[in-house]
Amino acid sequence: MEDEANFTIDPTCLGEPPYAIDVINNLDVFGICLYSMLTFMSCVTLLLYLEQCVFVYKKLPYPKKTTIIWISGASPIISTMACLGMWIPRAVMFTDMTSNCYFAVVVYKVIVLIVEELGGTSAFLSRFSSKPFKISTGPCCCCCLCLPWVPMSRRMLFILKLGALQYALLKTALTILSIVLWTNGNFDLAELSITCATIWINPFLGVLLCFSLWPVGIIFMNTKGYLRGVKVVPKYAFYQIILVLSQLQTAIINILALNGSIACSPPFSSQARGSMLSQQIMIMEMFLISLFTRNLYRRTYEDVPDEAPEEQQNNLTALPEHDV
Repeated sequence: MEDEANFTIDPTCLGEPPYAIDVINNLDVFGICLYSMLTFMSCVTLLLYLEQCVFVYKKLPYPKKTTIIWISGASPIISTMACLGMWIPRAVMFTDMTSNCYFAVVVYKVIVLIVEELGGTSAFLSRFSSKPFKISTGPCCCCCLCLPWVPMSRRMLFILKLGALQYALLKTALTILSIVLWTNGNFDLAELSITCATIWINPFLGVLLCFSLWPVGIIFMNTKGYLRGVKVVPKYAFYQIILVLSQLQTAIINILALNGSIACSPPFSSQARGSMLSQQIMIMEMFLISLFTRNLYRRTYEDVPDEAPEEQQNNLTALPEHDV
């Protein structure tokens, strides 16, 4: 009983995240090497992206180049914000919000890129107008196989674009609202009580994200056969990977930190240490992803064929054989 009575908790384990100067003062040799290496990786990621922007801006036509610059900037922006959050732990909420707002725009830009790869809105509609599109795709309706196929039209395309754009708009608006509420003490990521705005805003944003990913999946699943020559499948795959790492992985680490599963390590509390680990892991992941996506986007493009390879093969087999 005496041991339990004498047991004390380090005050830093219950306090706010440390200031940047406290982080620097508590770094040992391993910490200095780790922080230096991660900062270098983040700088390399950003520099490679800037060089790619110059190449894309000079070699590709408008508006495709602006869309590619936006989408390929997801990993460098997330890496840069993670690096800032690693060095300045008290700014993690703001760096994460900035990364998430940028990625919300990227979700919409993926639809824009697919349409532009097919020649733009007019060419897209002339190619797919009245053609049935499968809408039983993820993440909302991947199990609803009974859903009817919907014919593509200008109105349908507008609805799909609007479905992806709503997340970019509402995410930005709710982020600003969250910052305003945080200044008034009504928004705290560590507090999950029913009276706190966090428990209402974050789940609502999760629902909006799912509804924004659905139209992207519809457009991709019905047009990927035409865009294999521009490597749309690996582009979409890396976009999905960034989504999982920046949203799901971060959420899991934060939940573990809130439950105390991640041990306190002065000057970091359990929650601050969880955020720090999340930022460090994110920098390494975004560095690797940026190296792969660089080869996908830093290139010139050829015209997309009028028919998908599967349709071309079916047309060839359907041709009558001529006698020699």
